[in-house]
Amino acid sequence: MTDFPIPSEDDDLFTSAGLRLTVDLSALTENWRDMARRSGAARAAAVVKADAYGMGIEDAGEALYLAGARDFFVATVDEGVTLRLYAPEARIFVLSGIWPGTERRFFDHDLVPVISSDEQLAFWMAVLADYGDYPCALHVDTGFNRLGLHMDDAFALADDVSRPASFAPVLIMSHLACSDDPSHAMNRRQLESFRRVTAAYEGIDASLAASAGVFLGEDYHFDLTRPGISLYGGEAVCGMANPMRPVATAEARVIQVRTVEAGETVSYGRALQLRRHSRLAIVSAGYADGYMRSQSSGGVPLRQAVPQGGQGFIAGHKVPVAGRITMDLTIFDVTDLPENAVRAGDYVELFGKNMPVDEVARAAGTIGYEILTSMGLRHERRYITEE
Repeated sequence: MTDFPIPSEDDDLFTSAGLRLTVDLSALTENWRDMARRSGAARAAAVVKADAYGMGIEDAGEALYLAGARDFFVATVDEGVTLRLYAPEARIFVLSGIWPGTERRFFDHDLVPVISSDEQLAFWMAVLADYGDYPCALHVDTGFNRLGLHMDDAFALADDVSRPASFAPVLIMSHLACSDDPSHAMNRRQLESFRRVTAAYEGIDASLAASAGVFLGEDYHFDLTRPGISLYGGEAVCGMANPMRPVATAEARVIQVRTVEAGETVSYGRALQLRRHSRLAIVSAGYADGYMRSQSSGGVPLRQAVPQGGQGFIAGHKVPVAGRITMDLTIFDVTDLPENAVRAGDYVELFGKNMPVDEVARAAGTIGYEILTSMGLRHERRYITEE
């Protein structure tokens, strides 16, 4: 009979979860303090959109607030409403802006809409006519061509003497397209464009730099920086050693360890044929949990950059993915580990201190942002504060 480890009666759900995520809040707050120092004279906000990059907006938001963050950016009004409970005196900017039917939620929870289109601007002017003074931010597009008012429209608005006196933006912002590549000429072009915009809105705080932009230096900092991925331990700048502390560790439970003869095949499509007698650990995580199928060891034509596929970490060693990753399960080859080093009930680290999230991302042909924010709903989360 297989010798399963028996959890004690006082073990909580985390102890026996099939997929679990440990979030180090002390590393999170130290990363924010680091980015605040790198921001120089500018204040450092905290970007907590996408459920704080998968870390949990409630606990992550509260930890950042207690660490001193007083400006936050969220993606949606729902995120802003949730965050307000944990950051009572903070200024919370909603990046998706405001739409008809949401205005009461902005007012009731003291949220600041980021106005980034002509339609939103027209609606906001109508709201001010009914409700009076209320702060907003203006997002101006300087070349990214995602969200943002056209620069000509932003200049016209600045010069419009007929605009309501109640229209008083508290922040002018834009977003860099290529800041992860410090040598890219687009960075300087956008900086010069943004300087022109801020000159038209003299006296109003300005924000251009997200995480990678902070590393571009003082010219890009303005009054407020917006670190996001760097807070959660991810790489912000390509080709630069990552100075941030890892925050998240994802682990999946080993359900079974099985022996397979040389010449047999593994997983869907028979994409992997074993060249030796092997031991395989089957773990309880798959692409439904954000462990991407493109990390499979073979048979996935979408991945070209890293042909060998992904790896996990267990018993002090990296172990390769074997065959295709499936919806709920992933197979790791543990043949090179001592025979009794891995057993059912143990946990494989999918990413964390031993498997940096960006290393895992590169194996999947993506970026750390996607790995962090794609963790499925089935993981159990716990928070630690290791100093």
